[in-house]
Amino acid sequence: MGKREKKEPAKPSTAWQGTYGDMITLMLCFFVMLYDPSESDAVQMAALAASLSNNNPGGGISVSPGTLADLGNIVSALPSIEKGKALGPAMKKAISSFAPEVKSNKITITSDERGLIISLASDTFFERGSAELNIAASRDMLMKLASFFSAPEVKGKRWRIEGHTDNTPVAAGGPYASNWELSAARAANVLHYLCDFGVDENQFSIAGYANTRPKLSNDTEEGRAYNRRVDVIILDDGHF
Repeated sequence: MGKREKKEPAKPSTAWQGTYGDMITLMLCFFVMLYDPSESDAVQMAALAASLSNNNPGGGISVSPGTLADLGNIVSALPSIEKGKALGPAMKKAISSFAPEVKSNKITITSDERGLIISLASDTFFERGSAELNIAASRDMLMKLASFFSAPEVKGKRWRIEGHTDNTPVAAGGPYASNWELSAARAANVLHYLCDFGVDENQFSIAGYANTRPKLSNDTEEGRAYNRRVDVIILDDGHF
């Protein structure tokens, strides 16, 4: 008797792949239909678009820490959605107006729950430990900032100027008792010069935060340099 021929096992059916592919396609279509572009935070989208485009003016444009990780929470953040719709044009205007200053790291443009933030690097505008503006180095930027306040994209908005320092104590016997006085004086002096260039001081408020709101750790010189700043903020309706 000859050897019995071994039967090859039947190949598994791939018919399920067609059904699976159809299901994935239908789910994709379903979520695309649910997406409403008008609900995107226009402030954040403007910053992301600028950073991805070939015309990115530099590393100074960013979204606030944790924003990308928390995008899944945007449905529960309806007030920020409305803020984004209102401040989106202002963000685009700021990006185009201050592109050279952003590229040279003299200005950064960000946003958070307060609104649109234009941060002025203190080391460009002030001597270390002083609230006297270096007007020769900052005059052109202050004039550009004053002109920005009159743009249609920000007409009628309220502004706050916030002074911030690092954790280095002020010089003993100097004109400022602490970093609180120094940060407040810097914010006030920026406002005084902007008023000289034509802004309406009635649209502004000022605040000094000393070293209580650092952007980076004060353990390094780079971090301290980032923390020494003056923030000019377009306030949303909830932060007047």
